[in-house]
Amino acid sequence: MIEVRLFATFRENRGKKIQVDAKDGNEILEKIDIKKEDVAIFLINGRDGSLDTPLKDEDIVSLFPPVGGG
Repeated sequence: MIEVRLFATFRENRGKKIQVDAKDGNEILEKIDIKKEDVAIFLINGRDGSLDTPLKDEDIVSLFPPVGGG
């Protein structure tokens, strides 16, 4: 299982952390219903990653949306 940590608006109706069985980031997004274009930062074990990077059990993925403000 992959631990997915969600930040900001991604937490709405999902919570802060969820467990997902997935082979890569694309599959995670599909399972938790987040669009690729809505992800600004994708980290694997605290390091910059790509949605195509293969994941293994115990990996921690962090997802951040774009930050707005003014």
